[in-house]
Amino acid sequence: MKLLTFAVPCYNSASYMEHCIETLLHGGEDVEIIIVDDGSTKDNTAEIADRLAAEHPSIVRAIHQENGGHGQAVNTGLKNATGLFFKVVDSDDWVDLDAYDKILNTLRLSVENGKNLDMLISNFVYDKEGASHKKVMSYSFFPKNKYFSWEDTSHIRKGQYILMHSVIYRTKLLRDCGLELPKHTFYVDNLYVYYPLPYVKTMYYLDVDFYRYFIGRDDQSVNEKVMISRIDQQIRVNKLMLQAYDYKNIKDKHVRKYMFNYLEMITVVSTVLLMKSGTTENQQKRRELWAYIKSHDYYLYRKLRYGVMCATTNLPGHGGRAISITAYKIAQKVVGFN
Repeated sequence: MKLLTFAVPCYNSASYMEHCIETLLHGGEDVEIIIVDDGSTKDNTAEIADRLAAEHPSIVRAIHQENGGHGQAVNTGLKNATGLFFKVVDSDDWVDLDAYDKILNTLRLSVENGKNLDMLISNFVYDKEGASHKKVMSYSFFPKNKYFSWEDTSHIRKGQYILMHSVIYRTKLLRDCGLELPKHTFYVDNLYVYYPLPYVKTMYYLDVDFYRYFIGRDDQSVNEKVMISRIDQQIRVNKLMLQAYDYKNIKDKHVRKYMFNYLEMITVVSTVLLMKSGTTENQQKRRELWAYIKSHDYYLYRKLRYGVMCATTNLPGHGGRAISITAYKIAQKVVGFN
């Protein structure tokens, strides 16, 4: 059995996927790399995947599927994973090799010591094209280099969130919680982090800059104009997060608080993107989103609507709009879109 499985969703990724895979190969026989060719048609992504699998048959596997979107590619990777732990790496991103060694050593020791680690958290770097300073997203609010539980997170404030780039889950936990991401939907990385959280008991924060998150392509899903053009998918993810759990039934108050704050942040992003678009159609969608939240769970609606962040997105007039944009910028920094 492999220690760590990487799922690498690829869609017309020929110009950059080999760099990503090259860094992951540094893990050697401890790792499994599953390249999921998600119905690429415009380049030779499929051929590159097959060649890499042939060159590294004990490490790399190539799986070809009809186009189902990023979420379906993650589902395929998880379904076929043999590693004890599981991580998603997007094909235009890569990993730092020194940090990689420390990640593998930490996972290995957790297995040898019988710690039953559910989630390993590490830092990631916004590798923005043309930026001289690369912003590091660290998690220093977590206990460093030690195992901890949700009880140790009571001091976490709003704006401090685990993102897909920073997390490695135990594979069995992802399967046991029934994680399945929707097809043909962007922004499912939020669901990927969010949905398993009530099942997580043991965590470990390793203070290393492991994941390099590339930002700069005009067609990237986190480009603000692209996000507004795909606002229906952002709303869909927002609603799926609302539907995932009845908050009153989440027994651990620390998990419940963290998940509420995460949902609040995503709702701020949805609300302000709809506002910033400036179209009458999207203003109606903003009203419909809040009406949906109210009808779905009135208790949750009140907590969101009158919470610190969401309340600012519903203030009237130019002053209200200015405050809303400020709240949005906070969420923007957290989510990492440009």
